[in-house]
Amino acid sequence: MHSAKTRSAVKKRFHVNCNGLIKHAHKNKNHILNKKTRKRKRRLRQVAYVAKADVKNIKIQLGM
Repeated sequence: MHSAKTRSAVKKRFHVNCNGLIKHAHKNKNHILNKKTRKRKRRLRQVAYVAKADVKNIKIQLGM
């Protein structure tokens, strides 16, 4: 049996830290920023973590 290939799209969007948590960037921070408030854009800069329900699926796609 061969190992699963890493999905390139997932590899670009997610990062596993030393604790095993999976980090990702928030959505809605790419364009049409002038109608979004400063406060909202500031919150979107923060690191977000993948929900527990999705961790297993993301790890499979990362080839872990």
